[in-house]
Amino acid sequence: MASTNAYPPGGTFLDTFKKSFADVPVDKEKDNAISTTEFLEAAESLTTLFDVLGSVAFTPVKSDMLGNVKKIRDRQLAAPAESATLQDLVLNELKTKKHTATEGLVWLVRGLDFTSIALSQNLAAASEELSTSFRAAYGTTLKPHHSFMVKPIFSAAMSACPYRKDFYAKLSGEGDEEKVQEELKTWLAALERIIAILKGFLDRKEAKW
Repeated sequence: MASTNAYPPGGTFLDTFKKSFADVPVDKEKDNAISTTEFLEAAESLTTLFDVLGSVAFTPVKSDMLGNVKKIRDRQLAAPAESATLQDLVLNELKTKKHTATEGLVWLVRGLDFTSIALSQNLAAASEELSTSFRAAYGTTLKPHHSFMVKPIFSAAMSACPYRKDFYAKLSGEGDEEKVQEELKTWLAALERIIAILKGFLDRKEAKW
């Protein structure tokens, strides 16, 4: 369980992130190339949100996302000169007739999309419980790609979401819940932009295996 005591004075849960998606370099001059290192750090930071959700039911969700981060990082470490951006990493890996990291990125984007949609929907609907938002997001992002064995595991996590008021109270620590919601909106806007870029890229013929 994440401890509110770890937050800086007046700070929120988002202040504990090693990297925010708002800080991930995106090179507009090079077809929106996304910097690999910062993206992976931001994705790892996002997974700590599942600790705040509190239930061990979210452990498989977090483990799945971190496993995909590792696949991408392993390729980056194996071929650093060819992996400065996610787009370069994918295209260069596919030239080797392998697709471990590329497949990892596809699944990681789905997981990020799931998280982003759930939180955005919840912020937009002031009376909606987290379990409702997460279940709806799961149905449109990960569920269509999951096997019948995996679906119950993730469904259990959706049902185990904390109450909305408890979740935002944990995120704000000793601070202002309105502040944490505004910070979340900024963070989510940056995440949504990166997801849109990656979805568009991964849909291209050259990114298929």
